Amino acid sequence: MLTVRNLATPVLKPASLSVATGACVAVQGPSGAGKSVLLRAIADLDPNTGEVSLGDRSREAMPAPAWRRLVAYVAAESGWWLERVGEHFADPVAALPLVAALGLPAQALEWPVARLSTGERQRLAFARTLAQRPAVLLLDEPTAALDEASVDRVETLLRAELARGTAILLVTHATAQAERLADRTLRMEGGCLSSR
Repeated sequence: MLTVRNLATPVLKPASLSVATGACVAVQGPSGAGKSVLLRAIADLDPNTGEVSLGDRSREAMPAPAWRRLVAYVAAESGWWLERVGEHFADPVAALPLVAALGLPAQALEWPVARLSTGERQRLAFARTLAQRPAVLLLDEPTAALDEASVDRVETLLRAELARGTAILLVTHATAQAERLADRTLRMEGGCLSSR
């Protein structure tokens, strides 16, 4: 279980929540409310105070890269730092089933990053993260740039992740998506997190 206690940043008022193994919690609210800040703080990407743990393991007790492998953040606009897509995967061959499940050809791993559309970047960043087999997924608008068929593919993979015990914290503006995937929905407004 992911447990967050009194997590705060200059934008985020002290927030507490938990996401059980195999459960999905959605966070909704207006743009600029602090939803992305919450995810980035949990991943320890931005300065923050409070306590975050995964089961009996405290975030502070492990190196940041190890924490981020277990508790993986997928940004709305993913970062790409090498020239070709496949260079961003630890094991490109093992990632091929994920790439295919997201409706992309195997050759996508050979593509230059510069040729990717916004939707292709979003799907490949999602595949890149899933290939690491994290215990928790922190997803920031994972289907915002996708067409309906691609949204269905992503949600199918998310359901498979939930079935294998992954905990998911999902930021989405799509109420229907939250209803399809989440066990419960929280509301973020003005940096304050609350139950709906």
